[in-house]
Amino acid sequence: MLAIYLAFSLISTGFRRIRSGMTNDMETPRRAGFRMPAEWEPHEATWLTWPRREGISFPGAYEPVPRVYAEFIRVLIEHEEVRINVWDSAMEEEIRQCLALARVPLARVFFHHFPAYEPWCRDHGPIFLVRGAAAQRERAVVDWAYNAWGGKYPPFDLDDAVPQHVARLRGLRLFSPAVVMEGGSIDVNGCGSLLTTEACLLNPNRNPSLSKRDIEMILGEYVGISQVLWLGDGIVGDDTDGHVDDLARFVSANTLVTVVEDDPADENYELLRDNLDRLKGFRDLEGRPFRIVELPMPGRLERDGQRLPASYANFYIANGVVVVPAFRQRNDSVAVDLLQACFPDRRVVGLDSTDLIWGLGSFHCISQQEPA
Repeated sequence: MLAIYLAFSLISTGFRRIRSGMTNDMETPRRAGFRMPAEWEPHEATWLTWPRREGISFPGAYEPVPRVYAEFIRVLIEHEEVRINVWDSAMEEEIRQCLALARVPLARVFFHHFPAYEPWCRDHGPIFLVRGAAAQRERAVVDWAYNAWGGKYPPFDLDDAVPQHVARLRGLRLFSPAVVMEGGSIDVNGCGSLLTTEACLLNPNRNPSLSKRDIEMILGEYVGISQVLWLGDGIVGDDTDGHVDDLARFVSANTLVTVVEDDPADENYELLRDNLDRLKGFRDLEGRPFRIVELPMPGRLERDGQRLPASYANFYIANGVVVVPAFRQRNDSVAVDLLQACFPDRRVVGLDSTDLIWGLGSFHCISQQEPA
């Protein structure tokens, strides 16, 4: 069945690539020797998509968001390049002024006129793959189909095209399976294991014709992993139907961090307990249990009567630094200290994400790493 599906996928991909100017490639990444590296492996750059004033991500509260981006960029450029997708030259100039006002140096900031409607680069941006040793490493891009989390927020055609633009810019091989997948829905340890959720990947608003086994096999072929570890539900308020980057993350090949809720009256309590129980049962490819580090939740955050998906698991790992969302809550420093112990070779920084989380995402959601 998979062979038939992949053949259909590659035929469909051919039509997508004709439109994007790419040539059809009949190999899958696994067969070509590629894999998706762990986020802590060396980066060439971090990709962002700048939010639009006309966008829908921050209703009635766009004004403070660029300042959050500026602070994020300030931290990142100490360690790697930052590449920003922008709508046009007018938006680029506006961003340059914003960064200048925030006194952010621009020597390592690059702008690309790759327009997208909304700023969630983790989900619509390219998934980079690598093969070979560090000195001779080759890279490629997986261009998953993107439908704005099950068609919730049309239009999304421009967002869906971003990986094609980036692959062309970088001169990289492009693999385009006709499968809907978002970067925030998966997390890998770079050693053959992938973490995801049933709530998202098995949701019929993504790939209704695919079974759980189909999805596992497709992930194996296009991400280069050997096992899929399935969590259950996502946290309350998450409009992505349960992205794993709000729940649990690999921080090393054999260590996972996961958020837990201590208040039995909180809506997240039971679902996070279920996910913790699942994590305790997972094994690596050698049959060994993973080490599990528990992160607290920040507590209940609301705006205009809406529960927000605030989670310390939405941190971003860059070269030399880990950026953790802070929410002006007592557990902010606790989360930073716990993650600092997980990353002794990196500085762990808490940045205020209170304005950003109104868009229902945080620093991991807005960023996408490009491996070196």
